[in-house]
Amino acid sequence: MRHDPPDGPGPGGDDAPATGDQATGDRATGDPAVGASRPARWLVTTAVFAVGAVLLAAGWSARRPAPVGDRTVGQVTRVGVLPGDSLPGYATASRAELAALTAGAYALVSFDRYVAPGELPALLAGVEVTAVVVRVPLPDRQTEVVRLPAQRLPQDVTAGMAGLADRKDREAADQRTRAAAGTDPATRRGYETGAQVAAREAAGYRSACACVYAAVVRAEPAALRATAGRDGVRAVDPAPEVTRLDRTVFLPPLPEQRDVARPPADTATPPG
Repeated sequence: MRHDPPDGPGPGGDDAPATGDQATGDRATGDPAVGASRPARWLVTTAVFAVGAVLLAAGWSARRPAPVGDRTVGQVTRVGVLPGDSLPGYATASRAELAALTAGAYALVSFDRYVAPGELPALLAGVEVTAVVVRVPLPDRQTEVVRLPAQRLPQDVTAGMAGLADRKDREAADQRTRAAAGTDPATRRGYETGAQVAAREAAGYRSACACVYAAVVRAEPAALRATAGRDGVRAVDPAPEVTRLDRTVFLPPLPEQRDVARPPADTATPPG
């Protein structure tokens, strides 16, 4: 769903949202990286569908925060879910918007499980892919959410994961160095935990893990509806207001969450 549609063009910005170093809103790290009412055309088109679906979609948009301003980027649109959002409500409202869509648009495709790069060509056949959202799903650990540019599937995704593995190796080495130099036990344990998590992320990405849980695509309505009907696809959230990806943050729901969107638990026991 749309959270903050931009009012108009503004200065250029970087395509990097909420996931550490990429445009995703780092929901997994607890740092989310971005509605106004629908345009008249959307309301007229939707009127032909069930009243209940219209009211649900309208209610979803109405409770969104005001557009977020940024002096370097302009107003930023957030597409997806925020902490506290109802996930069943999000899925229902996305279906209503998709049914009302009349022109090609960007969309956030979320999966009902973490998938490997090799599964993406079948899941996303017939649509133009611009990026995927990845996270290594470690039990009871918050891990970094990253948006990887990807046009060729699965080659661009596996290449992006290889680059992430190298970066995570460097992070793990840095955390180990800091732990060795630390004098405070609690601080040292924090660095040791960070090193362990980064090393496990590196290993996952290097093996081209089942770590993809969403994609940003662009397609005509018929192709988006066909994608929504595939096994493994949780929701297709169309975003016709989006014209520039560098001013958009995509926040897909985590596959393991079914009721309310929230950051993943970080309750694993730290090193002794």
